[in-house]
Amino acid sequence: MIRHCDVDRLPVRAALPELRAALDERGSAVLHAPPGTGKTTLVPLDLAGLVGDGPARRVLVAEPRRMAVRAAARRMAWLLGEEAGASVGWTVRGERRVGPATRVEVVTTGVLLQRLQRDPELPGVDVVLLDECHERHLDADTAMAFLVDVRATLRPDLRLIAASATSDVSAWAELLTAVDGGPPAPVVSGRGEGRPVAVRFAPPPAGVRPAHGTWVDQALLRHVAATVRRALAECAGDVLCFLPGVGEIARVAGMLDGCGAEVLQLHGRAPAAVQDAVLAGSGDGRRVVLSTSVAESSLTVPGVRVVVDSGLAREPRTDHARGLGSLATVAVSTAAAVQRAGRAGREAPGTVYRCWSQAEDGARPRFPAPEIRVADLTPFALRAACWGDPDAGGLALLDPPPAGAMAAARTVLTAIGALEPASGQVSERGRRMSRIGLHPRLARALLDGGREVGARRAAEVVALLSEEPPREYGDDLTAALRAARRGGDGYGTRWRSEVRRLAQAVGDGGTWGPEPDGPSDDVAVGTVTALAHPERLARARGEGSFLMVSGTRAELGRGSALRQSPWLAVAVADRPVGAPSARVRLAAPVDEAVARTAAAALHASGEEVRWADGDVVARRVERLGAVELAVRPLREPGPDLVREALVEGLRAEGPGLLRWSREAQELRLRLAFLHRVCGEPWPEVTDEALLGRAAEWLEPELSRARRRADLARLDAGTCLRRLLPWASGEASRLDALAPERIEVPSGSRIRVDYAGSQPVLAVKLQELFGLDRTPEVAGVPVLVHLLSPAGRPAAVTADLASFWRDGYRAVRAELRGRYPKHPWPEDPAAAEPTRHTTARAARG
Repeated sequence: MIRHCDVDRLPVRAALPELRAALDERGSAVLHAPPGTGKTTLVPLDLAGLVGDGPARRVLVAEPRRMAVRAAARRMAWLLGEEAGASVGWTVRGERRVGPATRVEVVTTGVLLQRLQRDPELPGVDVVLLDECHERHLDADTAMAFLVDVRATLRPDLRLIAASATSDVSAWAELLTAVDGGPPAPVVSGRGEGRPVAVRFAPPPAGVRPAHGTWVDQALLRHVAATVRRALAECAGDVLCFLPGVGEIARVAGMLDGCGAEVLQLHGRAPAAVQDAVLAGSGDGRRVVLSTSVAESSLTVPGVRVVVDSGLAREPRTDHARGLGSLATVAVSTAAAVQRAGRAGREAPGTVYRCWSQAEDGARPRFPAPEIRVADLTPFALRAACWGDPDAGGLALLDPPPAGAMAAARTVLTAIGALEPASGQVSERGRRMSRIGLHPRLARALLDGGREVGARRAAEVVALLSEEPPREYGDDLTAALRAARRGGDGYGTRWRSEVRRLAQAVGDGGTWGPEPDGPSDDVAVGTVTALAHPERLARARGEGSFLMVSGTRAELGRGSALRQSPWLAVAVADRPVGAPSARVRLAAPVDEAVARTAAAALHASGEEVRWADGDVVARRVERLGAVELAVRPLREPGPDLVREALVEGLRAEGPGLLRWSREAQELRLRLAFLHRVCGEPWPEVTDEALLGRAAEWLEPELSRARRRADLARLDAGTCLRRLLPWASGEASRLDALAPERIEVPSGSRIRVDYAGSQPVLAVKLQELFGLDRTPEVAGVPVLVHLLSPAGRPAAVTADLASFWRDGYRAVRAELRGRYPKHPWPEDPAAAEPTRHTTARAARG
């Protein structure tokens, strides 16, 4: 029996006629409706003809999370007065509840993508509603791009709705018609608001440090717990508290002991029974639900009247160079904060406590970062290739995939045989991988591991890798496998279901359990993990320290039983912000033979001549990526390899490795001056420029050198003269344009210093008597440093005539008494220059 009173109270009901008209006219539309208005539940029922008087249609609703799928389906079934599985059903990976009468099916976006790739026409489906598009999950963005393509080429009759709880809808409206170039799709707004939610800002005390990586200051968590207690005291109803991760949920739960309410933990890895119990509500006492972002949208947690928002969320990050993923703790966006607050007003007016100041509110990012910008794109790249668009250039995406991440993804796919090396098109093996519904690395491990350890054993290990086991299982993957087999927990149940699914995918439908004649668990787990992540194979370097084949250092926890293993196949590792090494979270011991087999594509051997530890090192090396398997000295390395190593050393340590006499240094300074003042053909002599022309000025001596000591014997001055412009004849003018010395009126030849921005002539003042014009080099006046008779600085001038006229008197007055034996004429411009005292000059 349809619950008409509850249906009629949903605010989005007023927008349904406009939405139906938009779909009838254009076939696609954007639905913008705030949280709590019923866009997830009432709209699919109306379009399916299950409420109202519309025609019967089959509607597919895609949600970003499994929990949201089950919750939305149950809520719709409840509105119809039915159980889920009748008119409304759901499908998530490993679980399906639909029947012959099902007209609304709620699925994850991952399931939708699998169906699109099996049969793009989606036979039997009349309407697809992509919910929570504003969250910008990669699967949702990809599904939208595929659906837009399907409507333009195969199913113009397929009705498509992009549903968003935030106001950034214009881009979606344009995207829905991106392929056919038509006008933007209609935007339908559910103008009715949910119940009012009062906002209270509760900033933490001073001194709380900002989160980084997955680290969150305990002081902030204590403040969040205190805010929950405050909310319980000030407001009625249950409390929903948003925290960034499972670890923070557990810690805050401990801080809430004795708070007077039942404390529940809600996250994506919680058992389905626990999730269902939270969403079912309870009439016995008050509850505090500690949740990750899974409860941010598409969920109504019964009884909740208060939300406490920590202001933090977790986003994935990928280090494409090292093949490592990690999670970053970030400030929740304004859009997500609105979504979180909306949970308090789903059933009645509510209150949200935001654990930040009102001044900080406007500084938050407006929307969450699109996952396509930060995620591992290997699965996306395989889907795009299977779709017939390997570079994704023709897909209707709000944000194009980053070129570097896409290149890294295609490199991985080529290495595992999913793409043809020559054409870059998807291979038949790649299509099979895509149909399995796993990350391509895990699909490769399932297929190839089946041949090595048996299909059933490979399915067991891959199921373990596809969903990280609980932390209490430990970091030893083999021990985790045995725990999953024994376990009666929610993880063990999900694991067994996934094992059966994967075994069927590779054609093994036998009974559950390991093959009796197969390899041991240790060998099977290590082999399959190595096949999934060959670049993460790691050899021990010391107690608990390893070097991955990718070149990344990795560390095990102090209490790990794996610390004595010579080799590891690392399944899960991350690199905390600022840490020099990756942190191994899950791994299996392997031997070198397994490593060589799994990472055969990374095996190489050959001569290596390079600059290391300050000299040429010549070796014959066998390596697996960055891991050296065997090293022997190379007695007669090739001359070309030695020359390259010497040039590498010069780049690393600079031309200072050569012998630079004073004359060579001064020649370099003179040439630098001429290049700066005159330009071509005078050469540039910076370190970078000299190293770029090593073949022109260091040969043939460089090719005869064998080690660092040989470089130290090379006369840089002799070599440097090879860069002079001999061909044009300008080289002969070097001494005229930039003389090494200048003769002054006393007859002395004074060295010119070209080290600064202006050439400097440092000379005793008496030696310049009678000179009224400043000397020049290459047309540039020198900077004259006038020295006392003792050689100490007395004055600096670039205009000698002006100095004699205006500055000399003060210098004369200061120094005449100090140096009475030297001449200090009143008119220096007319005096005789001298290097000597007055008496000696008189003697001639």
